[in-house]
Amino acid sequence: MLLLSPDQHTDYQLIDSGRFEKLERFGPYILSRPEPQAIWDKSLSEEEWEKQSNAVFKKDKNSQEKGQWVSKGDMPERWVFQYRTKDLHLRSKLILSSFKHVGVFPEQATNWDYITKTLKQMPEEKPSVLNLFAYTGIASLAAKSAGADVTHVDSIKQVISWSRENMQLSGLDNIRWVVEDAMKFVQREVRRGNQYNGIILDPPAYGRGPDGEKWLLEESLNELLRLCALLLKKENYFFIINLYSLGFSALIVENLIKAHFGTQDGHEFGELFIPDSFGKKLPLGVFSRFSDQKDTHEV
Repeated sequence: MLLLSPDQHTDYQLIDSGRFEKLERFGPYILSRPEPQAIWDKSLSEEEWEKQSNAVFKKDKNSQEKGQWVSKGDMPERWVFQYRTKDLHLRSKLILSSFKHVGVFPEQATNWDYITKTLKQMPEEKPSVLNLFAYTGIASLAAKSAGADVTHVDSIKQVISWSRENMQLSGLDNIRWVVEDAMKFVQREVRRGNQYNGIILDPPAYGRGPDGEKWLLEESLNELLRLCALLLKKENYFFIINLYSLGFSALIVENLIKAHFGTQDGHEFGELFIPDSFGKKLPLGVFSRFSDQKDTHEV
C-alpha cells in the first residue's frame, strides 16, 4: 500500500493543520477551512492563524457542509490557481463557495502527473478518456493537454460551465461536456458498446443527479465499477479511482478493483496525503490506479 503526496506544487502550500481545520495557501491567498481528519493539535497559535488568514470558512449552525466565508482586506471572491510542471501548465478559476470548497483538490496532482505520463506513453494517436464525477475538470485538462479525446461528465450544469472556463484559461479546447448522472451515462455507453483508453472516477459519498437521481457510494460503487470494467479497453489503458469518504479504506478499493478488473500488473493503491509545514501528514482520501504502460508507477 502506497502513501502518495504531490511534490511539484508552487501555487499551493498546506501551512498548518489541526483542531479539525487546515491553513492553506492558494497562490497569494491564505485560507482557513474545516478538515474533519485533522484531529490533532495545531502547531501555530490561534492568533497566528487569524493573522495569516485572508479568509476563514464558518459553518452554519444547522449544517455539516454549508457555511460562509469571512474575508478581510482585499481578498477576492475569485482568482486563478496554476499547476505547472515540465509537462503541464494548467490554470483553474478558484471560488470561495458556500460548501467550503474552492474548485481544486491539490492532493490530486499526483494523479494529474500519472495521467499525463501514461497517455504520452500510449502508441495511439488520440486515446479516449472518460472522466466521471469530473467536478471542475483539472484531470480532464491534464488528459486533454496530453493529447487525449476527453469526455467530461458531471451532474451539475454550473460546474460544467466552470470546467469550460478552466479549459479556456489553460489554452485548451474540444473537450466533450456531458451534464448527466454518472451511472446513467455509463449504462448507456455499455449498451452502445463504447470503450475508453482511460477512465477517471472521483465519486462523492452522496449526491444527486440532474433529475434527482440518488447516489450513495456504498450502495452504488460496486455496480459502477462492474460497468466501468466493460468500458475499459483491453490494451493501451489506465484506470484511476479516488475516494474521500471516512468509511472507505484502501483495502476496500483494492478488493473492488480485483473483483471487477482482475489482478493488474503495476496496480497501485493506498492513501493520498499532503504534509503541512510542520511535518504532520494530512490524509486526503484513498486511491487505486493501474495501467498497461509499464513504467507509469515511477511517477
